[in-house]
Amino acid sequence: MPTLPGPLARPDWVRRHSDDAALRLLDCRWTLGVGARGDRYHAGHLPGAVFIDLDRDLAGPPGAGGRHPLPAPAAFQSAMRRAGIGAGTAVVAYDDGTGAAARCWWMLRAAGHAAAAVLDGGVAAWLETGGRLTTEEPHPPPGGLTVTGFDGAVATEEVARLVSGAGRNGTPVLDARAPERYRGEVEPVDPRAGHIPGARSLSVADLFPEGRLLVGPALPARIAAAGVGPGDAPVVYCGSGVSACLVLLALAAAGVEGARLYPGSWSEWCRDPARPVAVGPEP
Repeated sequence: MPTLPGPLARPDWVRRHSDDAALRLLDCRWTLGVGARGDRYHAGHLPGAVFIDLDRDLAGPPGAGGRHPLPAPAAFQSAMRRAGIGAGTAVVAYDDGTGAAARCWWMLRAAGHAAAAVLDGGVAAWLETGGRLTTEEPHPPPGGLTVTGFDGAVATEEVARLVSGAGRNGTPVLDARAPERYRGEVEPVDPRAGHIPGARSLSVADLFPEGRLLVGPALPARIAAAGVGPGDAPVVYCGSGVSACLVLLALAAAGVEGARLYPGSWSEWCRDPARPVAVGPEP
């Protein structure tokens, strides 16, 4: 099994290891509001990549738990085995900036499979660096990955409420949505606008300008500016628990350990009128 360079893999690393039978590429491209059935995958994907459907493989049915609640562990296990993933498989997931690949990476890590990474820059970076696409679909032998749950990396709605009430002196709660959604100025999807009281804004765009993760001292500086200090283990949420995984990816790249996802995110939180909502800029 190739040793991954970290939570992010660059296109040149993927090309160097493309012939390794223990490497699996997962195409997670998806569009909000459009039922993802792999149209872009079938039109052209990285050689050897297997399609993973966010709605079918990385989420359960929408409902009280939000738009993209976590699937049953057995369902995720089935999807990963279908993609040929086992205990000795290294995985690189990619998309085109939606966060679905990071969601897949986070779920694998949360399930105990540490050999997972995300292609830095996604398909765009692959093409910009001379990579090619193919319509040939691989048929890997079934894998044997075992998934029993994600509990250690998950913050439930109750935990999110508890830590948000503690404010900046407690566990940091980070909102990964666009700043205008955080402030409650717009809300294009959910029934109420605003953010979880006590949460700080750390948007995906702040961490991934032009689709690439910040490099050098800019990354830890931006994380620190959001109120994450040494030893903190933040809780991260977004609209439905997908793009928040990009923030979790950035935290992992910066060496922040123990961060957790609130899977239901705003799509769960805001639907209960008894839950408090804050609007306006950060305190």
